[in-house]
Amino acid sequence: MAQNIFKGLGIALITPFTQDGEVDYKALTRLVDYQLQNGADFLCILATTGETPCLSTDEKHKIKELVIDRVRGRLPILMGCGGNNTRAVVEELRNTDLRGIDGVLSVCPYYNKPSQEGLYQHFRAIAEASPVPVVLYNVPGRTGINLKPETTVRLAKDCANIIAIKEASGSLEQVDEIIKNKPERFDVISGDDALTFSMVASGAAGSISVIGNALPKEVSRMIRLEFKGEYEVARIIHHRFTELYSLLFVDGNPAGVKALLHEMGFIENVLRLPLVPTRITTLQKMTEILKTLKI
Repeated sequence: MAQNIFKGLGIALITPFTQDGEVDYKALTRLVDYQLQNGADFLCILATTGETPCLSTDEKHKIKELVIDRVRGRLPILMGCGGNNTRAVVEELRNTDLRGIDGVLSVCPYYNKPSQEGLYQHFRAIAEASPVPVVLYNVPGRTGINLKPETTVRLAKDCANIIAIKEASGSLEQVDEIIKNKPERFDVISGDDALTFSMVASGAAGSISVIGNALPKEVSRMIRLEFKGEYEVARIIHHRFTELYSLLFVDGNPAGVKALLHEMGFIENVLRLPLVPTRITTLQKMTEILKTLKI
């Protein structure tokens, strides 16, 4: 049975754009290097934070190849591959060159709101088709459906290729239920920056982080301290970023973190419609927090 290698700080990598709206591959290269140098344990590419629904097939291929080439095996790479058409996801898994990719992150089907049995059959089909391990992604706020703990545990027990779940339900009770009943080889990964401290303290294996795009060294240190049982010091780091967690998402993701990265000089503050940049008032608040953090 496959084991989870996606532990510690994972980065939900953004896709930078130039002022004219094209993918900024130079900025992306700088961001990948920044993560490699500042404590990231794995990268998660072509998922929600990467604005993947607004990327062309060619752009997605180029981003994948750039990241693989830049990382050169130094960190595991998790790649988004999901949807609400099971047959289409299975075909994509069978036809995509996944050399250099260590696992796929597959989101719950959105819009068509399947039953728990439908979710089980969907992910089972994906697990059977995927040549690499699968990480489930539960984010009810985006999909309109919650993958319940009993379904998650059932999938973990029945599918040798399903190794973890990125949990972004916002429910610590749900997280505890999964951790209590899951097989030992299966892990829970935080999908909510504001809850990462609490989830890791409860037994989660790490985080797939948005704020980590900008502040990988600090978030990585917090998680590593928790792994060593040094919760008091880790909590201090967590509390430094409490207000920033809220500001990053108040105008939608990845608008907040892109604004933050722009203020830090990494990227242009450009998103693709229907997403738009964060409001100037939000940006001003984040800038003030950055100054006080001296980062």
